[in-house]
Amino acid sequence: MKNKVELVDPELSYQLTGILFKVHNEIGQFGREKQYGDLFEKLLRESGIKFEREKPLPIEDLDNKFTNIVDFDISNRLLVDLKAKPLIEKDDFSQMKRYLDASKHKLGLIVNFHQKYLKPVRIIRAER
Repeated sequence: MKNKVELVDPELSYQLTGILFKVHNEIGQFGREKQYGDLFEKLLRESGIKFEREKPLPIEDLDNKFTNIVDFDISNRLLVDLKAKPLIEKDDFSQMKRYLDASKHKLGLIVNFHQKYLKPVRIIRAER
């Protein structure tokens, strides 16, 4: 018996990936993280997609003090963390996992614009 794979928010993910590719095509691979974020925000507004930029997320261990700040919370369904660095590192994955746990969202995207070819990385929060 094969395991059935459930896609998390496939339509929204597809829309966001298209927008992210537009950002990468316009700015290129040598921009700053803020430039990518500003253009991504502009294109999200034009697309009518609801989002919150630089949203604080609570950490349960710290009595709901807000210390995690995710780049974008899209439609209160998934998180996007933008990067502008040579490589995505283990710490970036750990950071997104903390964000997902704090927000209770199932899906997060890590997007590193400094790559020649854009490859958004999907992180799925494990159910506990």
